[in-house]
Amino acid sequence: MVASSLAGNDLANALFANPYEGAQLPGYPADDEAVRTVRHTEAIPRMTEHLGDAAHQLDLSATGCHYLAHGITEDLTSMQDHQAASAQQTTGPALTAAQYDALMSLLGGGRLYESSQRGLGVTRVATDDGTRVSIATYRALAKRGLVAADTSTSLYHGQKITVTEDGHRALTQQRPRPALTTTAATAPKAAVGRTP
Repeated sequence: MVASSLAGNDLANALFANPYEGAQLPGYPADDEAVRTVRHTEAIPRMTEHLGDAAHQLDLSATGCHYLAHGITEDLTSMQDHQAASAQQTTGPALTAAQYDALMSLLGGGRLYESSQRGLGVTRVATDDGTRVSIATYRALAKRGLVAADTSTSLYHGQKITVTEDGHRALTQQRPRPALTTTAATAPKAAVGRTP
């Protein structure tokens, strides 16, 4: 940041303005008290000004850092909200067992056909592995964007069905719950027979 660089420059200038008061070097005469006093009198206002400028630049730098941190936090929050909304929109409600099975069988390939029976057009789905997929199940998967048919081909010749990226994601993220099985408990039958 520019303010941080300027603050470093102001601190360097403050050090540069500081009068030399170190140990005497051999061969150089020491300054007398009057010369040192004049040097201090001239140096103190310059050093104070440079230090004040450095403090101001550091304050600006801190403000810039706060703005930057706030912007990063807002961007991350916005991105997480967008990803959550996108994931919810993509996955939607959990797949039913029939939808899951249909999607799994369509991974191996399938076609959407229309045939006429008794003068009516009947649309059906044929999978390569022979699994039966109802047209209602197919339409539910297509509506959610989990499968797509190649509409460049006629339904009478069969449109190739492919599982979309969202369909692949749904298969890995959502597993249908197994159907609950209930066992009917039967009471033991009373023995029919003679009584003692």
